[in-house]
Amino acid sequence: MHNAQITAFGCYVPPGLLTNQDLEKLVETTDEWILTRTGIHTRHLADPAVATSDLAVEAARACLAQKGMEAKDLDAILICTVTPDMFFPSTACLVQDRLGASGAWGFDISAACSGFVYGLTVGANLIRGGMHERVLVIGADTMSRIIDYTDRTTCILFGDGAGAFLLERGEGFLSFHNEIDGSGGEALKMPAGGSRMPSSRETVEQRLHYVKQEGQTVFKYAVRKMEEAALAAIAKAGLRPEDIKVLIPHQANMRIIQATAERLGLGPERVIINIDRFGNTTAGTIPLATRDAVEQGKLKRGDFVLFVTVGAGFTVGANVWRWTI
Repeated sequence: MHNAQITAFGCYVPPGLLTNQDLEKLVETTDEWILTRTGIHTRHLADPAVATSDLAVEAARACLAQKGMEAKDLDAILICTVTPDMFFPSTACLVQDRLGASGAWGFDISAACSGFVYGLTVGANLIRGGMHERVLVIGADTMSRIIDYTDRTTCILFGDGAGAFLLERGEGFLSFHNEIDGSGGEALKMPAGGSRMPSSRETVEQRLHYVKQEGQTVFKYAVRKMEEAALAAIAKAGLRPEDIKVLIPHQANMRIIQATAERLGLGPERVIINIDRFGNTTAGTIPLATRDAVEQGKLKRGDFVLFVTVGAGFTVGANVWRWTI
């Protein structure tokens, strides 16, 4: 059986910024209130004409350029997103065409904030199965399209962004632990827009085509499951928490990240946090944080890195890799 390794990465965030001071003008909130509860200062927002596929293409091009590889040599493209350009065709189809990846097939993965970790699991196992040599995994979301900017409980949290990893044959992928728990579906959802509740004038007037969240329910579940999934993936890799050089958690809330690190016994120097600059970019958070880890010199070749996340559904995901770049 072949194994997989990460051989390149690339990220993109749109230039537009939404600051806490901007939000003070939109909803009843303050910079201090937002910082205390989330740790977020700023978020990047895409222009109205920019869609998720545009972010994904930019991240993919950056990734391929780092490797010095042409898109036509890809075997598969996996797009992890909950904000596709449209229901169909898939965003993977749009990205494949824009990149000129004539030899690739692909599909979208909908797992909310766990999407990118699910994508890594799927991509690694496509390579391990022996039928693929190069898989591009992209996490991209334009969350500003589905956020109600009159709801202070959600509009302060999210931003837009994308990141891509190139997976190839090699020795890097060590373990995964993924779960779903559909009993939590009511706690974090976008009610309208699907077959259960199609978009209509009524749903628009009720603002049901935006994200709805039960904050405390999500917070408590995330703190518990981030730790559980992390420990499970570490054990499956034959490692101990102290072997993990860098923890790269989903960037949903500063307090969730800190609680997870404390429960794993990892000091702040081993935890990557960039939620202050980007907010929650959903499937984009893991690759964006990975880029920062590398640029800051915290993640180096040979290190064991742990990716862990919890998302709507509920979805839960953790991967352990040996960093090979």
